[in-house]
Amino acid sequence: MAVITVTRFQADPADTERVRARHAALVSAIRAAAPGLTEARLGRLGDGTWVGVWRWDSAAVLAAARQAAPGTPAAVEAFAVARDVTAEDIEVLEEL
Repeated sequence: MAVITVTRFQADPADTERVRARHAALVSAIRAAAPGLTEARLGRLGDGTWVGVWRWDSAAVLAAARQAAPGTPAAVEAFAVARDVTAEDIEVLEEL
């Protein structure tokens, strides 16, 4: 069953291009290390909060990615510009 991860974080407005570039690099690295990340979106709310929405093929794929990613250069660089990071995993039960 698919899983959607919603990650929220803050970043300095001066780091906008850095956040975008590092997000793209992290997505590429995750896809190379643990296939099954089918969608990755990055957006920003009106209050400056950034939101990453990633869709995984399954909880097992997400778990494998979480084992592989920490400490990698792409993850370290991406999270270096983020603060107050929170994440939620949503099990997709129905798609209409």
